[in-house]
Amino acid sequence: MKNVLPITLRGKLKLDSELKKLIHEDRPSVIRDIEAARANGDLSENADYDAAKERQAWIEARIQEIQNHLAGAEIVDTSKLKSQTVIFGASVKLVDIEEDKEIAYQIVGPDEADVKAGRISLISPLARALIGKRVKETALVNAPGGEKEYEIVKIYFE
Repeated sequence: MKNVLPITLRGKLKLDSELKKLIHEDRPSVIRDIEAARANGDLSENADYDAAKERQAWIEARIQEIQNHLAGAEIVDTSKLKSQTVIFGASVKLVDIEEDKEIAYQIVGPDEADVKAGRISLISPLARALIGKRVKETALVNAPGGEKEYEIVKIYFE
């Protein structure tokens, strides 16, 4: 049985958009590049041909990867979620106890994680430490720089 990974509605729409671009723009473009490089003659020493074939392989692999992720995904509309504990899709306001600094993250699927945008993967150490916790509880995270402790200030859904 395949593992089903949750993905937010926003994450699904982003993957759908990337897939559409790859299929309808990037794939035809690279095919044209390959045809143009073939027209230049000897393929054994044709750097343009080699580069286009490599790009084609990357595009096809990415298309397959996205299709597989979408096929095995459970789409979650986070605006309809409610919980008193941290769950997938929750946005969480935290206080880094050591630095007394407030930060906020939304817990999302691995495909849509972007720490700079405030989205952390469900499988990240921080998210795993937060899941199931309530407001005012603390989460201890084994981070690369050592243990960090966070207090949950707010749990909300957008």
